[in-house]
Amino acid sequence: MQAVQQLLERHPLVFFHLVTALGALILGSVLLMRRKGTPNHRLLGWTWVALMTGAAVSSAFIRDYGMPNIAGVTPIHLLVLLVAWQLPRGIWLIRRGNVAGHRATMKALYTGACVIAGIFTLLPGRFLGTLLWKNLLGVMA
Repeated sequence: MQAVQQLLERHPLVFFHLVTALGALILGSVLLMRRKGTPNHRLLGWTWVALMTGAAVSSAFIRDYGMPNIAGVTPIHLLVLLVAWQLPRGIWLIRRGNVAGHRATMKALYTGACVIAGIFTLLPGRFLGTLLWKNLLGVMA
């Protein structure tokens, strides 16, 4: 827990990103497993949208100079554009009654921006990957 406390103190933006991204990952899996179209689904869905927005906006300001980049902007930052486009699109689709389009958009967004991005973020050598593998679990990264 000391590593998490240090993360909050030294890198509050990364901490905020981690909290919102983990929240979106967990809540997204709950939403995918539960019944759709209910008032509860809608409430949790809006919460997921807020978490995804927070994660995307915060990640736009996180810089990684250890990867190939242009002024600290790396290929993973393209996910910010993906979320900025797909999140409103998913909402627009359901408001138009296109349930299949909404479902496909949100599943793809969850898979790409939460699961796949999370895997790349936790690779050994990346900031959060090192925090997890070395500091929290005691495994050399």
